[in-house]
Amino acid sequence: MTKVYKWAALALASLAHGALAAASSASTAERGTFDRLPSGEAVEAVTLTGTNGVSAKIITFGATLQEFNVPDREGRVADITIGHDNIAAYLETPNYWGQTIGRYANRIAGGRFSLDGRNYQLTLNNGVNSLHGGAEGWDMRNWRIVSVDEDGPVASVTLALSSPNGDQGYPGTVNARVTYSLDDRGSLTIAFEATTDAPTIINMTNHALFNLGGEGWPYGTYDQRLTIPASQYLPVDATLIPTGERRGVEGTVFDFRNGRMMYDGVRDGADEQIVLGHGWDHNWILDKGRTARPELAARVEHTLSGRVLEVLSTEPGLQFYSGNFLVGELVGEDNLVFRMGDGIALEPQLFPDTPNQSDFGSARLDPGQTYRHTMIYRVSVAG
Repeated sequence: MTKVYKWAALALASLAHGALAAASSASTAERGTFDRLPSGEAVEAVTLTGTNGVSAKIITFGATLQEFNVPDREGRVADITIGHDNIAAYLETPNYWGQTIGRYANRIAGGRFSLDGRNYQLTLNNGVNSLHGGAEGWDMRNWRIVSVDEDGPVASVTLALSSPNGDQGYPGTVNARVTYSLDDRGSLTIAFEATTDAPTIINMTNHALFNLGGEGWPYGTYDQRLTIPASQYLPVDATLIPTGERRGVEGTVFDFRNGRMMYDGVRDGADEQIVLGHGWDHNWILDKGRTARPELAARVEHTLSGRVLEVLSTEPGLQFYSGNFLVGELVGEDNLVFRMGDGIALEPQLFPDTPNQSDFGSARLDPGQTYRHTMIYRVSVAG
């Protein structure tokens, strides 16, 4: 199905849901099969749908947000995430498109860290560093569905994964869960939990790549406005590891406090950090810090469609990645070729390389404790 016809079909589905809204006040959850792995194992899919026409498809491979369909101000629905429509593409061209990231989101310098006097070496998959859990992180595992629920105005799916001691070099057997919950107000809540039988490190997030114009929007994300409520960010070295400095955003292209169009600064070669990152690929220190409840970490607005995305989180940092390494080599749904800026990632998390930088706090998880991170993708329409 071409992208144009897919948008039309989604729009009709949205209208149908609108017509049924008076008769039904509950979100729904539909379970099915997305595809099969080469081994024959099923990759399941659960589609959560709200009465306002917003829907999210989650697949078990990578506990991935594979689609996020959102109406514009005219009621036209588009998928605002980048994804693949078959499992072979996820296996052959892994690129963290909507996956759950673990054990440790972002980079760890040299793939090394110490815990209780013992040194650990992780698999390296990002030059000299370990990225997003290593060569075979949790994004490349087929999670299992624990439950699918329709409970009044909220529909949800919970997925689980067991990661054995030594997985990618990490200590401890970790049991992880992620729950996606969609309500009728346009909020997709993602709740991460993990426990361990030995001291380890944990930093989980979702790595969706967004384009509020819709997947395949010809202008990419450059006609969209991003706000990040952060007065400081973490500069990086040539391998994109934070240097340890906390640098103010004032007067730089890293200042998103009052909103900034995405085209404004992404190619500013006068800023060495833009050159090192090939655009933005940095962690912002959120002014809110770590919070008990999810608070605003980022806001994106697309004036033409009216779509608005707010990202809320309990975590202290936000990695903003401007799709710098989309260079026309990856093909997604409907045979769309993706290039720089066609999608952006807004990843709430602990700071990169925290296990090696004591000033960044701690990513440690001990037996008897439960790691928790709650984040929300909240969509709406501006007038």
